[in-house]
Amino acid sequence: METRRRRRIAFMAAAATAASLGLAACGDDGSSGGSARLTWYINPDGGGSDPAGGGQAQLAKECSDASDGAYDISIQLLPNSASDQRQQLLRRLASQDKGVDIMSIDPVFVAEFAEAGYLAPVPEDKVSTFTDDVVDPAVTNATWKDELVAAPFWANTQVLWYRKSVAKEAGLDMTKPVTWDQVIDAAKKTDSNIGVQASRYEGYMVWINALVEGGGDHIVENPGADGPELKFGLESEGGKKAAEIIQKLNDDGVGGPALGSTDETSTLDMFQNEQAGFMVNWPYVYAALKGAEVDWIKDLAWTRYPQTTEGTESKPPLGGIEMGVAQSSSNQEQAWEAVECLTSQDSQKAYMLGTGNPAARKAVYDDADIKKDFPMAALIRQSLDSSGPRPLTQYYGDVSSGIQREYSPPGSVTPDKTPEQTTQLLKDVLNGDALL
Repeated sequence: METRRRRRIAFMAAAATAASLGLAACGDDGSSGGSARLTWYINPDGGGSDPAGGGQAQLAKECSDASDGAYDISIQLLPNSASDQRQQLLRRLASQDKGVDIMSIDPVFVAEFAEAGYLAPVPEDKVSTFTDDVVDPAVTNATWKDELVAAPFWANTQVLWYRKSVAKEAGLDMTKPVTWDQVIDAAKKTDSNIGVQASRYEGYMVWINALVEGGGDHIVENPGADGPELKFGLESEGGKKAAEIIQKLNDDGVGGPALGSTDETSTLDMFQNEQAGFMVNWPYVYAALKGAEVDWIKDLAWTRYPQTTEGTESKPPLGGIEMGVAQSSSNQEQAWEAVECLTSQDSQKAYMLGTGNPAARKAVYDDADIKKDFPMAALIRQSLDSSGPRPLTQYYGDVSSGIQREYSPPGSVTPDKTPEQTTQLLKDVLNGDALL
């Protein structure tokens, strides 16, 4: 039972990061008589391929049943990692595969797919349907060059989880906004740790970006620019403060025994085993800790993501999934009808209850069932509204990989060298003068 539980937690964490392919036959137009056969490529979630598992597979069945025969949705499961999802989708989209209709896309890849012409723009008569009552950052990530090219499905964010007893021992007032410096000092004072994601993977990029955004700056300063023209903000005041925080957390020894290999699951383990008194992580943590029946659950608390700079509102990370329709699909009209059902308020509520993945629609957070299962629902919504999107660029893969490389391991990060070195590497890569 414990092995299955840990496997499920790891599965949920991988999907959260990415918020983060079975191969169907190419060339199938997906039509059969009066009913359109739609193939939806989904990222892994807690429901897997089970049509009664509470995940995307269940939504596919329910929306198919509700369509009165207009369409029938089958699902194909993408790999766990966001980078592998990207690669497999790109191969199909580049080949104009008509067997791809609907896709669950990590928000960071929407720009790349749209720039290449692989996404069908949202029909004008459905734009308001997909954007009204949706948190603004999720809409921003679904938009490329002023055109809505995807529909927000769910929108993830991180909060600061902590043990009340540890914060009290440190004298940290959690009723007020706290800074990274304050949390690091509190962990050091109480001989505790802070769970962060600092392994060389996308989760580390999530942390770095949130630190820079929280400092009032942006990693990419001119979204949409061609590669050689991209301008980077890593050497800005916010960028240098981000590097300073990473350096301080490492030097003060509060990142745990293996800071450079931490991810969502390992930091949750640290927190669950009381090695960490503080942790930044996604909302799935609450259900995971309840499911593990930790004996200190009454000591659990949560608050907004820490501030990079004191007095400046934090910019919590933004994750989740956007839903796109392939330009090569022969059933675009039915696909968008299906997306309307799949992203409806009722569907997002059911999906949040079934998987723990937060809804993109604000009204869901006012629902009594949601408030019961997610006592931090109001904080999740507030964090989503205030979140900072990751760099909006069609070159996101290169930007993220370059930053991960130069900022790894965390112990090598210094505010006077790392931002400058990373900026130069990114410029060289995008100018074709260096390889990652």
